[in-house]
Amino acid sequence: MDLVVLRLTLESHQMPTPPIKPLEIQPFLNQHVALSRRYFLQLGAVGATAFSCSPLSAKESDRDTLLQSAIDEIESWLTRPEDFRDVSRGKPVPHSLSAEKMSEVGMTRDSWKLEVISDPEHPARLRSPLTKEKALDFSELMKMAEKNSVRFPKVMTCLNIGCPLGMGIWEGVPLRDLIWRAQPVNDLRRIFYYGYHNDDEQQMFRSSLPVGRVLEDPFDLPPVILCYKLNGEWLSPERGGPVRMVVPEAYGFKSIKWLTTIVLSNLATANDTYEKGNNDLDSPLKTFAATLSVPKKVKPNNPLAVTGYAQVGISGLKKVQVWVQNRDVKPSADDRYFASAPWEDAEILSPPSQWGGGLPGGVIPQPTTGFDATGQPKNWPMRLGKAHWAALLPGLPAGEYILRCRTIDEKGAAQPMPRPFQKSGHAAIEQIDFRVED
Repeated sequence: MDLVVLRLTLESHQMPTPPIKPLEIQPFLNQHVALSRRYFLQLGAVGATAFSCSPLSAKESDRDTLLQSAIDEIESWLTRPEDFRDVSRGKPVPHSLSAEKMSEVGMTRDSWKLEVISDPEHPARLRSPLTKEKALDFSELMKMAEKNSVRFPKVMTCLNIGCPLGMGIWEGVPLRDLIWRAQPVNDLRRIFYYGYHNDDEQQMFRSSLPVGRVLEDPFDLPPVILCYKLNGEWLSPERGGPVRMVVPEAYGFKSIKWLTTIVLSNLATANDTYEKGNNDLDSPLKTFAATLSVPKKVKPNNPLAVTGYAQVGISGLKKVQVWVQNRDVKPSADDRYFASAPWEDAEILSPPSQWGGGLPGGVIPQPTTGFDATGQPKNWPMRLGKAHWAALLPGLPAGEYILRCRTIDEKGAAQPMPRPFQKSGHAAIEQIDFRVED
């Protein structure tokens, strides 16, 4: 019996662990096997066969071949630009316009312009606003990029959708560089911005940020950028090109596509379009786990390999855990988030050797925030990105089961805490049904 499994079992029982002398260890284990087996079967955790199987987490060289086969099928860390999920707004969606219309409205690199103006209703004092006559064009943006461009990895996620839209390396110029070109003097508290919206005010989609977040980067976050490349490629219209906003720690509604206008305002509160949907406008990315592959049917007493990913939010990632529950046994109604369930640690996979996403050679370009000169991550898992995980679950008796997975963040908070509310970002514990039968 694995001592780690035994320790977790006792802790989940909230039983004190007595001091054990070396010569007494085997009688102690024998004494508690029956109790532990009954407890795991009652909760449907992993069944009695758990005590003869490998632990859920293993070193790469020690992995079971079944688990390694499942790991080999995992998606790449980076998503190809054309494979991002699309939740674009507009009637018609701007990226569906004809090439001629895109050129006419500034949705090509040759025709793009960006204004930086004062809010007429809550004016900020600007010495040199970038009005239509002085608007920034793409060639000027590229001159700015020669002096100060940045790249950083970020998972793009919709606030109300339970899975990321895609993971990429975003490249652009810090927004603050452009703000200073407008020479603000005072009365500047908020920056709001919007993109092309079919020349229809009713279709405008607007987001905003406090000026402090734009002018400096708290907690070692990358800067807010005027983004023009994704995974080393020019932004396509589908991805918000030629230029979009990208806010590193925020959900996707802050990263406006087809950017045309930045407004410097003395407004004290957010005025985002997303407010109309009762959303938390300032909620940063959450940490949560979900599955990628789970067998739907398994033969009795045969181990099963499961894989998944974790979105690594602002609070980081310490662990991914899994729990298998027999469907016939109901968890406590008072334990809404399954805090007392016998969760087991899964394996958080190491950084990949090939990053995917269409990068030339699968190699991280240099310099990229968070990576060293050799293209390896300075810390893993990386905040604001994703990590993959895997677990080999022991064989189970025939029956119907539920698999759940969750994260533990770097401060010890278990998913969906510390922010369990959907309107501040999806983080519900996923539930996957599967059956064990001949």
